[in-house]
Amino acid sequence: MKRSIQSTLAVAARTSRGRRNPGESVWLICEERENGERRYYLSNHPLSAPRQRLAASVKSRWSCEQAHQQMKQELGLNHYEGRSWSGLHHHCLLTLIAYAFLQHLRLAGKKNFARASRRLAPRCRRSAAG
Repeated sequence: MKRSIQSTLAVAARTSRGRRNPGESVWLICEERENGERRYYLSNHPLSAPRQRLAASVKSRWSCEQAHQQMKQELGLNHYEGRSWSGLHHHCLLTLIAYAFLQHLRLAGKKNFARASRRLAPRCRRSAAG
């Protein structure tokens, strides 16, 4: 899977909504995928930022999008039908708490599985060898 990420420095004084970015310069990051598709991102990292840091910041967005999609599909984040801001905030907060709890259980399950497989591995080797 070959991807190339190129970065160039661009000067952008204003964004589409008329707000100024922090600092005067921004990075224009271009990602070219194997299928020829190109994606463009803007970043306001400092001028001295290495390309690895720029690529990591672009790719870290994926995990946030996955979490949001899981909260909508599995936990009903998009099913709120109330009429108040406080109700919406309560609904979002409870959804986030439920998501954090489920992630905790998933990660604990992986750790317990790895721990159990390490304990059983020597027994399996002895019985297979004997």
